[in-house]
Amino acid sequence: MSAPATPRPTLSTPAPAATTSTATTARPTGLDWRLRFALLSIIWGFSFLLIKVGTEAYAPFQVALGRVFFGALALLTVLLVRREGLPRGRRTWAHLTVAALLLNTAPFSLFAYAELSIPSSLAGICNATSPLWGMALSLVALSEDRPTRRRFAGLGLGFLGVLTVLGAWQGFSGVDAKGTALALLASLCYPIGWIYVRRTLASTPGSPVALTGAQLLVSTLQLLLVSSLFTSAPTSFPLWPTLSVIALGALGTGMALQMQYGLVTEVGPTTAQMVTYFIPVIATTAGVALLGEQLHWNTPVGAAIVLIGAALTQARRASGPADA
Repeated sequence: MSAPATPRPTLSTPAPAATTSTATTARPTGLDWRLRFALLSIIWGFSFLLIKVGTEAYAPFQVALGRVFFGALALLTVLLVRREGLPRGRRTWAHLTVAALLLNTAPFSLFAYAELSIPSSLAGICNATSPLWGMALSLVALSEDRPTRRRFAGLGLGFLGVLTVLGAWQGFSGVDAKGTALALLASLCYPIGWIYVRRTLASTPGSPVALTGAQLLVSTLQLLLVSSLFTSAPTSFPLWPTLSVIALGALGTGMALQMQYGLVTEVGPTTAQMVTYFIPVIATTAGVALLGEQLHWNTPVGAAIVLIGAALTQARRASGPADA
């Protein structure tokens, strides 16, 4: 989930937290990169199932709070082991505050609220629309990101896929409009956040781990304030929802980002960001197999169309620079 991060911020990498540096200090591991790629796909694909289970016992804001708290704790542990400090400077922290709102606080809360009324599989598919939103926004916000016919075709095809998933020809019957709109809005938050990061923090000194850890810390404070104002403290801590929130944060929002940094360093951002296209497949499989969610023919067909469209929007000119 939502969100691989790369050492060079792009609009094509839907991540839970943004990478805010052009350099990475990720260290390669002995585990083959293909195995780490598969593991990362599974972790992020299962994130939507974990959100669904978490909302069975906790308010959406509380699920989002636990997610960023345990994610920050995981990355701060990495920084402690590396003896690396957090970024400095008021300007940097001010930009991180906005980035945290756009890339963590808002989308994490929106996805949690969305899954109160829509299946986790549909939320995962909505998450896959982030590259489509990103391409549409980049036409306006990033002058250097010029459109091509292929990318325009991908944009149209992607949104045709969304309509297929939602069953537009049936008048969207059987689909919760509010929940779906919240999930799509959450997906829109990511490219808006990436554009902001690209313009304000792309050249900020510091490793991605330090910057993202700081961003999650700020998001924790934001959600702590919101949760205290709009929710009541939980009276009990059921086992499975609690473990789901912990796993969602520590694995899906913390350590998975660390794995992504290593992949980007080893195989380049183009290959690493391909994890995006496996997330909805795994999210749908997990929702159907483990939560008993219903799957109609238009859901996988529409999801496939969305992914093809998203892939086309990320196509580069043949004469353009390579990503890797």
